Formats: sequence, C-alpha cells, structure tokens
Amino acid sequence: MQTVERINQLSLTKEEMLQDYRIACESRQASLAGRKEVFMGKAKFGIFGDGKEVAQLAMARFFKAGDFRSGYYRDQTFMLAIGQLTVQQFFAQLYAHTDVEQEPSTAGRSMTGHFGTRLLDEEGKWKPQTTSKNSTADISPTGAQMPRLVGLAYASKLYRENPDLHPFTDFSINGNEIAFGTIGNASTSEGVFFEAINAAGVLQVPMLVSVWDDGYGISVPAKYQTTKSSISEILAGFQRNEPGGQGYEIFKVKGWDYAALCEVYNVATQVCREQHVPVLVHVEEMTQPQGHSTSGSHERYKSKERLAWEEEYDCIKQMRNWLIENEYATHAELNQIEAEAKEAVKEARTAAWKSFTEGMEQDHNQCLVLLEKLSESMDQNASAIITIKEELSKTINPLRSDALKAARKALRVARNEKSGAKRDLVKWLETVQGENAERYNSFLYSQSDESALVAEEVLADYQEDSPVVDGREVLQACFDAALAREPRLFAIGEDVGKIGDVNQAFAGLQDKYGELRVTDTGIRECTIIGQGIGASLRGLRPIAEIQYLDYLLYAIQILSDDVASLQYRTKGGQKAPLIVRTRGHRLEGVWHSGSPMGMILNSLRGMHVLVPRNMTQAAGFYNLLLKSDEPALVVECLNGYRLKERMPANIGEFTVPLGQPEILRTGTDITIVTYGSMCRVVLEAAEQLQAVGISAEVIDVQTLLPFDLNHSIADSLRKTNRVLFTDEDVSGGATAFMLQRVIDEQEAWRFLDSKPATLSAHDHRPSYSTDGDYFSKPNADDVFETVYAMMRESNPEAFPSLF
Repeated sequence: MQTVERINQLSLTKEEMLQDYRIACESRQASLAGRKEVFMGKAKFGIFGDGKEVAQLAMARFFKAGDFRSGYYRDQTFMLAIGQLTVQQFFAQLYAHTDVEQEPSTAGRSMTGHFGTRLLDEEGKWKPQTTSKNSTADISPTGAQMPRLVGLAYASKLYRENPDLHPFTDFSINGNEIAFGTIGNASTSEGVFFEAINAAGVLQVPMLVSVWDDGYGISVPAKYQTTKSSISEILAGFQRNEPGGQGYEIFKVKGWDYAALCEVYNVATQVCREQHVPVLVHVEEMTQPQGHSTSGSHERYKSKERLAWEEEYDCIKQMRNWLIENEYATHAELNQIEAEAKEAVKEARTAAWKSFTEGMEQDHNQCLVLLEKLSESMDQNASAIITIKEELSKTINPLRSDALKAARKALRVARNEKSGAKRDLVKWLETVQGENAERYNSFLYSQSDESALVAEEVLADYQEDSPVVDGREVLQACFDAALAREPRLFAIGEDVGKIGDVNQAFAGLQDKYGELRVTDTGIRECTIIGQGIGASLRGLRPIAEIQYLDYLLYAIQILSDDVASLQYRTKGGQKAPLIVRTRGHRLEGVWHSGSPMGMILNSLRGMHVLVPRNMTQAAGFYNLLLKSDEPALVVECLNGYRLKERMPANIGEFTVPLGQPEILRTGTDITIVTYGSMCRVVLEAAEQLQAVGISAEVIDVQTLLPFDLNHSIADSLRKTNRVLFTDEDVSGGATAFMLQRVIDEQEAWRFLDSKPATLSAHDHRPSYSTDGDYFSKPNADDVFETVYAMMRESNPEAFPSLF
C-alpha cells in the first residue's frame, strides 16, 4: 500500500486554495438548503454530498479534459469543481425541472445527486470528448456504476494500443484519459464491486477508484460491511509488487486532510494516466453531517461520541483550520467567503425555484381561465365547475399534474356540453398532454437519424453459385466483413478470442485482426456488459458476448438500470450503442436451453431485443445495428450453428429491418405467431396440419422489441380469424406479451372468430436429453393438437376428436 510523503508547500496558489474553500462552502450550503426544501414540501427526496467536499475538491484538481467520471450520488462538490454543475442546476434537479437547459444531467428524470454531462448534441451526434470534462449518467443501485467504469478505462487502453484508433481524436488522445470512479465504503460489499476491481486488475487499465469511507452504510457500521472494516486492507493483495508488474496502486488518506488529499491524487493520477495502472484511493474518516438522506436522522444510530468526533473532524472545518494555521488565509477572509457562499446559494435556490414554477404557473393560470369560461357557458352543473376551479386556485406550489387533473375532472362534469368553452378546454388539454409526453415520456429509444428504425434495408443478394454452409460460417463471414470495415469494432467474451467462441462464429478472426479486436475475457458476465457499456460511451462499437442466455441473469440488472435506460434518463444526452450477443432456446438441459424472454422484455425496455430464427437473419441484424446508435440484444438459436444456410454474396452489407415480421408460410385458417427456434417446429406442424385440411399461416416476428410496427399480424388475422402465439418461454411470458400487442394494441380482437390461444413451455426449467426437451417445451405434436382443437371448436364435424 502506497504512502505519499507530505509536502508543506502545495503547488497551488492562495487563490486556487481559497477557490476550493469557496466551492466547499457553497456545496455544503446547498446540501443544508436542499434538506430544508424537501422538508418544506418543495422536493420529494434529498440525498447530498455533505462531508465529502474536500476529497472531491482534491480529486477534481487532477481531473483533465477527456477524463470520465462514473460515480455515485454524493459527488456534487466534484461536479461543481470541474465546472460541470452550477448551484442553480443542483436545485433544478432537486425540484425535478424538466427543462434540459436548466437541469442538463437528467431533465428532471432522476432524483437529486444523479449527475452526467451531455455527450450528444441536439441531433443525437457525439460531441468532442477530449475537449471537455465528462461524466457518465449516474444510477442509484449501489455498486452498479462499477461495470461501466471498467469499460470507460478499457477504452483508453484500446485507444492507446490500437494504432487504427489514433485518428479518432474527438474521443481520445493516445489513451491518456483516466476513468474516475467513486463509491461509498458500504457499497464495496457488493459482488459487482469485487468483479470490477478484479477485471480492471487483469486488464491493466487507467481506472482510479475513490472509496468515500464514512464508516456506515445508512445505519449499518463498517464492521458488518467489510472484513477488517477496511476495503484497502482486504484488497492489499492486489497491490503490485514492483513498477511494471501487474496489479494496483493502493493509497490510503484521511478525508479531512486537504494537503494530503492533494498529494495523493497528484501521485495517483500520474501513475494511472501514464502507466495505465488501476488505482484505489481509500479515503477514510469522512463524515456525513446530515445523515444518509432526508428519509431519516443519523442520531438514531450513531453514538454521542461518534457525533462529537464528526463535528470536530468535519472536512470543511479542518480545511479552514489548515488554511489559517499555514497562513494561507485569515479568519476574516474565510468568514467573508462563507458569508458570500451562503448568499450565493440562497440566490441560486431562489432563481431555480422561480424558473421551475414559471412554466407550471402558466399552465395553472390558463386552466383557471378556461374553467371560468366553461362554468359561464353551462346552464347546469356550473357550480361543480366553479368548485373545481376554486380547489385548483388554492393549490400551494401547484404541479403540472394539478391543472390536468382539474381539467379532466371538469370534462367529466361537462360531458353533455357542446359549447365552445368545452372545446377550448379539450384543445388545451390535448396540447399540454403532448407537451408533457415530450417532458416525461420521450427518448426511450434514439430519436436521431441514426436510429435503428430508420436504417436503410438492404436485401440479401444470392447468386447461382452462392455456397451452402453451416450457419456459423455465415456469422463468421459477417463479423469478418464488419471488423475489416469498422476499426472501432471489437468483440469480447468468454472463449471469443483464441477459439473463436464456443460455436466458432469468430473462428480465426483473432489471428486475423489481433487480440485487441477479438478478445477473451474471464468468467464475469456483469463486467463483460459493463466493459461494453463504457467503451460504447466513448465512441467505440463493442459486441459483448454472454455465452448462454441463461447467464444473462448475472448482468440483467446492469442492462436494465444502466444501458436500457440511458437515453431516457438523460433525455437524449448520452447513448451507448452496445450490441449484446448471446444464444439460447432449444438444446438440452436446464442451463443451456433458456428462453426467459418475458423477463428480458419487461426489464430491457430501451434496448432492442432481436430473436433471429437462423444465422443469416442474425447477420442482417448485426449489419443494421452497426449502422445505428442504439443498444440491442441479439439472441441466436443455440441449435442452429450447424444447420445449412446459403451464404449471401453481400454478407457484410445486407440488413434485416427491425419490427417487421416475416410470413414463412401463407395460410387461410389460422395464424401461428412465433420466433427463433420455434419457427422450425411450427413449420413442421404446419405441414402436418395441411395433411388434415388445416391451412396455417406461419409468421416469424423476428424482433420482440420493437414488435410488428406495421401491424402485419393483425392484417393476417383479417384473413384467418384465428391466432395462436407460441414460444419456449414460461406461460404468461413472451406469448402473453405478443398476445397483448396484437389483440389489444393492434385491436385485432375485431377479426377473431375463436378465442386467441397461447402455447408456451412448462413453467419449470427444461429437462436434459432429447426426451427432456420433448416433454418440457412445445413440440410439433403440441402445436398440431392445439390448432386442431381450435378448429374442432368451430367445426366438430370436419375435425372429429383426436382422443
């Protein structure tokens, strides 16, 4: 573990040190005022960075343009210090201001303390990253910032070591950028923290992790959190033995010691930046003056002695003492700074609140005028409208929803009216609902001209001499062409590199393109995904492989809370066009036959979920995704790599569009909707049904998110008037999803002559062996008998009972 020799004279001017003190005081006053705003009812919740100010100031001193932060929700002082947050923006976030100019981190979509810089311009294109100080968008789940951090640092390694990436100077200057991570001491108990620490140590990337250690995780002290109550002690084995050796540099420093903190971060960042060595800075003896959050008081669980110690070793108090003792400032100078900071925060809070309420007051006042006019136009029930208006007028600190609630309530009362005043209220309601949809519901997916939904379709070109090959060879040719075409593309995953993945789709490509482009990883699904997220945030195009679909569960939280919600929670300010490749559906056994599609669909809104039935379709999806700026999950058929397919002549160019089902077989009696490996099962059943006089139309949805954008399945039901949804998920999973989209959203119930049906797998995991598959998942016999029973219900004479 490293120790840094104290230097009496810092290489900082008096003005710089006093500016740091000013920022610390402003940040503390913002925390204190923010807590009061919550208790006054002007904000929903508060969680602040008080007690962490001085360490963050020291870290910010050595954070340079091009660097990235992946932190947690107490880093307000750091963001203020690097110039990527103002106090007014801090309060705008506390109030949930939806104007991105006022609250650029999240446009009011995340609670206070969740910061991020806008990496994209208004058209969704990348801004230069090397001329700005960057922060990825924070998320609340503890430790979940760590996987992304690995990827941010890994990008620097690729930009330094791959000469083909050196021209991309908007994203990196020779890989000199550090990925700074911050985490609370209690959150280091999470498994994802240890996985990320190990991954960065293996990769040897410029990742600098600061652990803010205040001794508690909410009310639970460190002795219940960490062995030896010290994360740096238990990670001591990661300390590299010699310069140039593999491992970490680990530093320990007091969170109230300004001089020592500056010296530690000076040395730590030099090593990290120049040598690409991961670094851990364990910042001990921090305090938390207001407790964990506005949800409770720390007096309930801290002793009087601990509280007294925290008051004495408050980092701002200690910094003040140090400045005076070393004659960098006088009492009068610091008193003036403190008074000015308090006044500045007060002014910023007032300005933020005024800006926040102005737009709401406009809606509020417009609604009151319209309600007044409506009451005047009514002969009956006018008094009820007046009551609604009066209730709205008495609302203290009205929200946007208050006016809409009043308008909708009034329209129920006026349901029999046909006046112009009612039409005006309806028109106003429609307008503000549209405005609020943009405020609260936009940017789940990309809205740029690089969206996967607007990418040009290029048909596969087959020649007379197009060879028939194994499906895996189609994918290999696709990836080969993509790696040759796009220098920013790389693939990572377990067994992806040397052997070319377990199913050989990358066979020989590491030898051809090098280990930096096609790379093996350890068994660590969560940080494989994080490695891809961080790299894609820095302009690279990763394909991150999860070897089997069942193992996606290790990473589902990161996929759901981070990449899938990224565009939404930044309102189009950040994007991570990560492609996640995996394989599933039918094979044999509990662990390699997974189809948990319902879970995936419900947790990954914001990603595209693609389920190709063969490798040619998969290749078309990969080609399309590499032209787009959105994240996606591609689930290949595990039993399809050895099946024969024709090789398209334009293997690197053709695309398969998203949200457009394909009719595999036309029919007139029933529509069977499915995807993936079930397509072959259903086509086999359709042949058997034809033999008994039942004409089945078979549709492959191809993509589940998005799903049938042009309502082609409803068009099929107009003809067949019956529908069966079938797949390999558990009952109520993706079949229920498809049924809802077609019957409810597409309103296809109008075309049905029979009750819609679903056929799914059993609710247990699939059993091993061929018989296990037959008795666990739908087979051709099941499909035949389900369809036959539906036809028998309407025509029992033509279709007598089978049993």
